[in-house]
Amino acid sequence: MFDGYTTSELLSIFAMQGFAGLSLFSVFVLMALGLAIIFGQMGVINMAHGEFMILGAYTTYLTSNLFQSYLPSLFSGYFFVAMLLAFVVCAALGALIEWAMIRHLYRRPLDTLLATWGLSLIMQQAYRSIFGAREVGVELPEWMMGAIQVTDLVELPINGLFVMIIALAIALGVYLLMYRSGWGRKVRAVVQNRPMAEAVGINSAGVDRATFALGCGIAGIAGAAFTMIGSTGPSSGQAYIVDTFLVVVFGGAQSLIGTIVSAFSISQAQSTMEFFMSGSMAKVLTLLVVVGILMLRPEGLMALKVRR
Repeated sequence: MFDGYTTSELLSIFAMQGFAGLSLFSVFVLMALGLAIIFGQMGVINMAHGEFMILGAYTTYLTSNLFQSYLPSLFSGYFFVAMLLAFVVCAALGALIEWAMIRHLYRRPLDTLLATWGLSLIMQQAYRSIFGAREVGVELPEWMMGAIQVTDLVELPINGLFVMIIALAIALGVYLLMYRSGWGRKVRAVVQNRPMAEAVGINSAGVDRATFALGCGIAGIAGAAFTMIGSTGPSSGQAYIVDTFLVVVFGGAQSLIGTIVSAFSISQAQSTMEFFMSGSMAKVLTLLVVVGILMLRPEGLMALKVRR
């Protein structure tokens, strides 16, 4: 398999595969963090999570066109505005959907699965009606183009590095919000013992709405980052939803640290195996390994201890 390759060439190949795995890790983390909050903290199976990501991507696409047409002198910084708008739009829609639909389905996970699956179909059709069936892409600012030359054979795309920085920054922000803030303590109190949390005056309904909105908003940021490395179509989110659930369950449904560790493990495993075999076989083998580990450790890599 390695005949004809020198040692330096093999190291370069593995380095590039590792960086490709880090790019995939960035997308997984951004998608899985929002889903970990919604599924892990609230027990809601949100099958429309990928469509919220695509809503963020389309928001970024519209922002890019707006800056190109009306604010060309500020185009180099449009992406930061697009990320903020993607978060606000997706969080606002998430809060509306939680109020209109999700709050009536708590403690009924199968009903939330069916309801959000129907919502995902509605959102996909809405995207087709508004933006068309063809995929669209955004134009990158000049400072995001090109690559950093590490060796003669290894180049690191600047947009991929930027997506990784965003992923790590969002992961740190979510950690600080959930574990170092008063609101995060309220969320964890509601998760661990809802009746007791309500008894001490915590508005559990408000916490639920804000938590669902936060998860959807993070999915919107994931969509904005996604435009940096791929094109956007009405059904693009479906390509990531299964892997995202896999990441969350494997890491431990209520553990944000476990989600990050799981995203890194799965992305690197898939990327490395794709060098030896086809992409579909790499996914199958990764899934089999994850299922085998979950059979031995059903609570995931890092389970949260909850009082009963």
